[in-house]
Amino acid sequence: MPVQAVAIVVYEGVQALDVAGPLDVFSEANTFLDSADRYESVLVAAHHNPLRASNGIRLIADLTLEEATGGFDIVLVAGTPTPPETEPDPHLLQWVKELPWRSSLYGSICTGAFVLGYAGLLDDRRVTTHWQDAQALAARFPKAKVEPDLIYVRDGRLITAAGVTAGIDLGLALVGQRHGAETALKVAKRLVVVAQRQGGQSQFSPYLTAPADPESPIARIQDHVMANVGNRHSLESLAAVVGMSARNLARHFVQATGITPHEFIERARIDAARMMLEGSDRPLKAVAFDCGFGSADRMRIVFTARLGVSPIQYRASFRRATPE
Repeated sequence: MPVQAVAIVVYEGVQALDVAGPLDVFSEANTFLDSADRYESVLVAAHHNPLRASNGIRLIADLTLEEATGGFDIVLVAGTPTPPETEPDPHLLQWVKELPWRSSLYGSICTGAFVLGYAGLLDDRRVTTHWQDAQALAARFPKAKVEPDLIYVRDGRLITAAGVTAGIDLGLALVGQRHGAETALKVAKRLVVVAQRQGGQSQFSPYLTAPADPESPIARIQDHVMANVGNRHSLESLAAVVGMSARNLARHFVQATGITPHEFIERARIDAARMMLEGSDRPLKAVAFDCGFGSADRMRIVFTARLGVSPIQYRASFRRATPE
């Protein structure tokens, strides 16, 4: 197979791990590949002047946008810790708009998806970004089909990854697709990461958000559920807490939160269980009972459907060390 030309697009304030993550994957892959089959990676920016990343380190591009006229096999636009509020520099935007013609595969890491969105490359495509910014991406580019829970998404020649370290997952996936799972596993072992992460972004993101009006009846119901998460709740019992009819509660709850009371109860139970799994060694049966799931089997079913991992897998990933 021929050499793979890789370009990472960088700019002021870029997240350093968005850049270094995939570059390290391709660099490590080269140690297992023939020289004629290696990855050759470059940084592309508007100029050759040092760029300050969000963590303070400085990056210098190998090529400017004007110099990067040749074709690439892979081009990835790195992101920043927070999504851009306005369109990027016109020269960068024009260069990105031409990615379908200048590269075989193109895409983004983290909030780099917003740059692709401004370039019109997300319309009618399945994409992802950092879980914290997925809603903003969907709102700003309503034609995009945002998948907020996926670590990375490939839609034809377009590839997008979630936040920060997901760039490593994306790089490993690309290496695996081209050179096989065994090579990707070797690279993952060298980087001390998993070759294919279990579950999606939901296991990292909070399920519950604070209500807009903390004194509202809806907020009182939410507080009641979270304080009594192990109890059984019905629409009628929740309505009695605030003196509303069940029908009015259902309507107002959805208007205020965007989800049904039943959905909120399940999310509250999931978050309560996650906290117990992270902070204690209590048996799964006890966690399930205290959080209202009824049984460990039911909790496993909900976790697998919602988070993509079982409670055991979640605890193994996020268990906090007990202070001595």
